[in-house]
Amino acid sequence: MTIWTSLYTSSCAIVIAALLGIPLGMLLGVNRFGGRRVMITLLNTLMALPTVVVGLVLFGLFSRQGPVGSLGLLFTPWAMIAGQTVLATPIVANYVLATVSGSDQRIMDTALTLGATRFQASVLLMKEVRFGVMAAVIAGFGRVIGEVGVAMMLGGNIRGSTRTMTTAIALETSKGEFAFGLALGIVLLSVALIVNLFLNLLQQR
Repeated sequence: MTIWTSLYTSSCAIVIAALLGIPLGMLLGVNRFGGRRVMITLLNTLMALPTVVVGLVLFGLFSRQGPVGSLGLLFTPWAMIAGQTVLATPIVANYVLATVSGSDQRIMDTALTLGATRFQASVLLMKEVRFGVMAAVIAGFGRVIGEVGVAMMLGGNIRGSTRTMTTAIALETSKGEFAFGLALGIVLLSVALIVNLFLNLLQQR
């Protein structure tokens, strides 16, 4: 159950982060507009945002006295997903931005010259840099599956509900169960290895 909770919350979070971060990274990468530098600076700042700050802010939002406390999200997997999404989105957006900025800009120019709309040209560009986009998603996934602070603060480490591999490792280690904690750590590393092998397999095709 612990492993499933980790995979479920991390997968949901990275899907949402990809839906938000990829378009944002593409927008900043292919367009020049007022406030662009400010948005990039903000994204860079959010990448270094301490997890305890994210957990504290969302804890205040989801608590009973918070603005959305009536939804009862605190200490549920959905609260963890929200926190992990906040952590992963800036990472995905920044990686996509870097990938797009380093791509051949003639792809966009040629597509526009041939009559494509800006949206169609952007889709074409994203296909060309798809491996970089996948790397962005993988990096975001790696960030959230190894997260412990947000998972602990927002999930409460409830057995059978919100206990993840990372929070279980922290708990078992504090109890002196180093062997069990190490076993969970090996599982966590195995998940990361499988995800990276999957990316390499896609790149070879």
